[in-house]
Amino acid sequence: MNREELARALRRWRERLTPADVGLTAGVRRRTPGLRREEVALVAGVSVDYVVRLEQGRGPRPSAQVLASLARALRLDDDERDQLYHLAGTAPPPPGRVDLHVRPSVQRLLDRLSDLPTMVLSAKSDVLAWNAMSSALLGDWAELPARERNLARMRFLGVSVRRRGRVALSDAEREETSAQTVASLRSAAGRYPADPGLAELVRELRAGSEEFARLWDSGITGRWRSHRKTIEHDQLGLVTLDCDTLHVPDSDQSVIVYSAGPGTPEAEALALLRVLGTQDLSPAGNQGR
Repeated sequence: MNREELARALRRWRERLTPADVGLTAGVRRRTPGLRREEVALVAGVSVDYVVRLEQGRGPRPSAQVLASLARALRLDDDERDQLYHLAGTAPPPPGRVDLHVRPSVQRLLDRLSDLPTMVLSAKSDVLAWNAMSSALLGDWAELPARERNLARMRFLGVSVRRRGRVALSDAEREETSAQTVASLRSAAGRYPADPGLAELVRELRAGSEEFARLWDSGITGRWRSHRKTIEHDQLGLVTLDCDTLHVPDSDQSVIVYSAGPGTPEAEALALLRVLGTQDLSPAGNQGR
């Protein structure tokens, strides 16, 4: 591990970004160029102290999971990601593993879709990147621990923090969507039989959810498909939106886009959401303000 060069590289990559580049608001009284260390830690899902120690050249050797999170948070391209791994004394991810790195070209696409809730998923349903509208609709993804930013895990095991938006499903829709989630995950397991993160996710879901174990043992397989989805939002109420899945073949990732037809009540709801952003205007959210 080359601590001195790693520290310099992390500072350089951090300082070239702005909060908007990673879906955060800039706020006021910014004295630090680029992102603050606190913002890198928030997006990467690690502690601020950990980022500080790495940038001061005195941190421990980062795990492969932490390196992947830092590469995503700092918006590194493939060569920069590999450099990050090498400086940390770790081999970059070998072929045959689920790609957890969002390429800058995909990130630019996400940035251009700023008026629609959009997020990028890995082949095993990790939420890798998102825009401000996605957080406004479903809740701030940065508030979730990194390991909980996985749609399959959220569906079958829940989350540890309150979310401002959730998918509202009838019993029939829930059964269909659960089956599709498991089928997509099993399909990914067939494509990446040697991926340790995917194998661990399946073990965790089998142990924690009888429904998942039953569906997994049934052997269903298939890709995720576009559909309409009803979101129960704490301020907008029930909003039914088109949910389209765009596949990025080179990285085997998916771009999920929520939209509504022009002139519809749902389009008006999205327009209101752009104004509200991630503000919590509920009585509970305003307590203590």
